Amino acid sequence: YKCSSAMSRLSVLLLGPFLIGSALSISFNLPVNSRKCLREEIHKDVLVTGEYEITEQPNTKTNLKITDSSGHILYTRDDASKGKFAFTTEDYDMFEVCFESKLPMGTGRVNDQLVILDMKHGVEAKNYEEIAKVEKLKPLEVELRRLEDLSESIVNDFAYMKKREEEMRDTNESTNTRVLYFSIFSMCCLIGLATWQVFYLRRFFKAKKLIE
Repeated sequence: YKCSSAMSRLSVLLLGPFLIGSALSISFNLPVNSRKCLREEIHKDVLVTGEYEITEQPNTKTNLKITDSSGHILYTRDDASKGKFAFTTEDYDMFEVCFESKLPMGTGRVNDQLVILDMKHGVEAKNYEEIAKVEKLKPLEVELRRLEDLSESIVNDFAYMKKREEEMRDTNESTNTRVLYFSIFSMCCLIGLATWQVFYLRRFFKAKKLIE
């Protein structure tokens, strides 16, 4: 039993990085005078780092801009070719990384640019080698620190999922209550309309002396 329990803990630690999915590495072609954007949802108070490289083309200017859903600029670079960026999120939000290629009119044909983007956040974004140097940590202590941060990230993810589940449940309950009240209101309206029609037709037929 103890062996099985230990294996289960080890499996969780090994699978943790794959479950979190905190790294994004991608490459794509960017045509001239075009704009391509990548979007990703990131939790609150999370460190985000990235490294990009863009192949240069004659007379071509490529701009890089990172914004949140409110349009706030987190990082911008004009005439970007190669570099790094880093920022910490202030709230859970959808972030957009945009590359825009510009070529002056009248310039000859230019090939597409190759964009390579390597973006990390959370545990993957932290430089544990630098932390070890600053805090003078041993290799085992560094690994324990990384596992501690990983565990905290997993706990935060589960807490966020629980919160979203509670919000969805509250929304469903509120919707069900509103539907019930609307159904009762609709039924009362139908009953009132049917009653009014009966009395109206009765008065009409009496006025025409079709009934007594």
